[in-house]
Amino acid sequence: MSVFAIPYPVIDPIAIQIGPVAVRWYGIAYMAGILCGWLYGRYLVSQQRLWGGKSPMTVSQADDFLLWITLGIVVGGRLGFVLFYEPSYFWQNPSQIPAVWQGGMSFHGGLIGVAVAVYLFSRIKGINPLSLGDVASASTPFGLFFGRIANFINSEVVGRESDVPWATVFPGAGDNPRHPSQLYEAALEGIVLFIILRVATHRYLALTRPGTVFGLFLIFYGIFRSLVEFVREPHAGHPMDVGIFTPGIVYSIPMILVGAWLIWRARRQPVAA
Repeated sequence: MSVFAIPYPVIDPIAIQIGPVAVRWYGIAYMAGILCGWLYGRYLVSQQRLWGGKSPMTVSQADDFLLWITLGIVVGGRLGFVLFYEPSYFWQNPSQIPAVWQGGMSFHGGLIGVAVAVYLFSRIKGINPLSLGDVASASTPFGLFFGRIANFINSEVVGRESDVPWATVFPGAGDNPRHPSQLYEAALEGIVLFIILRVATHRYLALTRPGTVFGLFLIFYGIFRSLVEFVREPHAGHPMDVGIFTPGIVYSIPMILVGAWLIWRARRQPVAA
């Protein structure tokens, strides 16, 4: 193993503490992602040019959806981690299930939670669920970026051992340098994915074909997540760690297939007016 490694910038997981009240970077990251995503979603809804006419929802409805999507992210993300990654541990320690401040959130679980929130809110408000899903998808990279930065600060979901010049020795993960896979995901799932969806919405007016942006999000997230899995430390003891496959890859395959179907379906529908 190379002796060269970037020193890990040890950061206290607690950003602010006043007496017994502690605010963790993990929570700040989630708040920042949700806030930025909400503001960007409001912007998309307000731009009639992007919809080829009147938007299928109002800015006020986008504001109302904030609470729904927040609950979908937090509840779905936590339950997804519990069920998809550590069911035996949480079965024996059920009191730890609500402890989201300690880390342990599943993107795939959060996606399911958001999908449920989108469906229910759309039915109640009379909105096309695919259009609301498009707005939510275009806004999600903010949360992915900040969430992966929080993973890096918490020194969790670390990469595999490596001798690349930018490898990092993570606290609690042994003495050997590892890929900073959290930063790879922040770049791909946060920055690159945002650019792809931004080009789709603003240059190709993908919002005029409901489901297109949602489909692109599912495809490219699935691809990026699967690529990073090859340099990310596998989840020890998980039954889906078989050969080249990991839980992250297995859970991403259906996303890619559903995303392709959504785009195929959208292209067969008339352009929204």
